[in-house]
Amino acid sequence: MTSEKVLGPLTLLRQRWGAALFERVAGSDGPAKRARIHGLPGPRWFSEDRPIRRVHADAAMFVGGLRALLLQSLHPLAMAAVAAHSGYRGDPWGRLQRTSTFLAVTTFGTASDAQDAVATVRRVHQKVRGSIRDGRTYRASDPHLLGWVHVAEVDSFLRCHQHYGAVPLDDDACDAYIDDMARIGTALGVVDPPRDRAELAARLVAYRPELQGTPEARAAARFLLLDPPVPVVARVPYAFLASAAVAELPLWARWPLRLPYLPVTEATAVRLGGHGIVGAIRWAMTAPAQADGPIRS
Repeated sequence: MTSEKVLGPLTLLRQRWGAALFERVAGSDGPAKRARIHGLPGPRWFSEDRPIRRVHADAAMFVGGLRALLLQSLHPLAMAAVAAHSGYRGDPWGRLQRTSTFLAVTTFGTASDAQDAVATVRRVHQKVRGSIRDGRTYRASDPHLLGWVHVAEVDSFLRCHQHYGAVPLDDDACDAYIDDMARIGTALGVVDPPRDRAELAARLVAYRPELQGTPEARAAARFLLLDPPVPVVARVPYAFLASAAVAELPLWARWPLRLPYLPVTEATAVRLGGHGIVGAIRWAMTAPAQADGPIRS
């Protein structure tokens, strides 16, 4: 009896969709990287009960990641560095795979591998520098710019998990997640990262005078939301993810990017659609084991 007959068509479809999603996010060598990250013995930066593991393992990260990119684009210097050096247009999937691997290694991998991943990113940052039209210069290793990228990610990942995660965190765990992320931020060069929700909110307010919707930021938003590098069959599911990400942005972040505010639609259709697609991704990426091993995030 073949494994397909044992598994059944629905389970087989679930596994194949999960595998395709995983390959998009982690790359063709994703299974090998996953085996090392989760299987290599040794101490970790974060124990199994830490909130960072729950947040970063959940499918809500698909919404959180998009929201983080949109929010980060509002800093002109950070956006200039991304536009000039990241290759997000020419190799968007490669950039996604590098980012997802970094998050996976630092969250779930051994302490040694996590430190190596941080060291690699810091070496890359040292080479990323330039200037913008008004003459200001940027360095990707600048602790102030690193701080903006950090708080935009932390706020986005946590906010989207609370709205779309399978099991939202309680108040103490929210603060603990921010504290967990501070360890990674500090290792990357962020000075005094926020440790709880009050500090995170205050840091976001402090950055607001520096933010603006540059042509580069609006171009990035159009690319992410209107012209994503996804197959035609995935456009509708992606549209639900993109709409959910936009709906999670604060109002002050939308107008600079020329993004709409539709409160009734966002509270109904967008929220329902977001839950539906995040739930479908979670279902696919937690498929039962095949003969060659389980599909796991």
